[in-house]
Amino acid sequence: MKQPELGRKISELRKAKGLTQEELVEKCNIGVRTIQRIETGEVTPRSYTIKAILAALECDLQSISVEEDERKVNKLTYGLKRLFLINVDLSESSAYFVKQLNIAWVVGLACFILSFFEFMADYYLVREDRFVFTIAFYLFIKLATLITSVYFQRGFILIGSLYKNYLLKIVSILFIACTILMTVFDLASLYDESISSAFLMGGFSFTFGVLYLVFGVVLIRLKYLTGKIANYAGIFSIITGCCFLTLIGSILAFIFLVPLVLSEIIMLYRVAETIQTKQKESGEASPSIPFS
Repeated sequence: MKQPELGRKISELRKAKGLTQEELVEKCNIGVRTIQRIETGEVTPRSYTIKAILAALECDLQSISVEEDERKVNKLTYGLKRLFLINVDLSESSAYFVKQLNIAWVVGLACFILSFFEFMADYYLVREDRFVFTIAFYLFIKLATLITSVYFQRGFILIGSLYKNYLLKIVSILFIACTILMTVFDLASLYDESISSAFLMGGFSFTFGVLYLVFGVVLIRLKYLTGKIANYAGIFSIITGCCFLTLIGSILAFIFLVPLVLSEIIMLYRVAETIQTKQKESGEASPSIPFS
């Protein structure tokens, strides 16, 4: 453990033991000024000094190192969950939820436009083994589509959390995971000829086929939120899934993805509008909306 984390940890342990800096000095025979400088992170103590202090505090370096590693893992996990809206604090204001949903549908529009460029690039690369764009622009399109796709799906993760539709939440997370994997393999195949494009397309077509089928059923069940648009989106999603599963109909799947994505964008907009309407009806500036 490095400074200033080490100093903060020693300070926490000392206070937990109910010791003053002077009392700790008496236990480990180290100058009070040294203790002060260590705790404030001004100096990095030698290993024997650390061991002497920790022995006086009835602790060891290994245990606090393990605690620090666990803290970092927990912090990273929390950050990822916050990024992907997996754990949503329902006490947040409705304005926060509206903002996140608005970001999702706006980014969804960007993803929709980028997907046409991506499809064109992939089509020529697979069919004619050539780049229709420069490699740099191809990489940009792939990464931009990936990022916008992730933020687009975040909207459905949020809806799943707000309305306790856990299947929607799980499927949306799986969509993100599969999209990331597909993009990684796509880019890796450019530099590693041993990666079979045909095998990857077959595997991902089957995976996305199953996901779109389940997603379609879930979307239809959201008709109480967005009306007929949820039915349309659900039907298009089921048809898209069936096309992906047949492999031969993969080209058709991309055709049905057009009305599907547009329907999803409208759904996110409608849910944001519904929450905003409830906020106005409540007469409060930023109330927490009960979701059920």
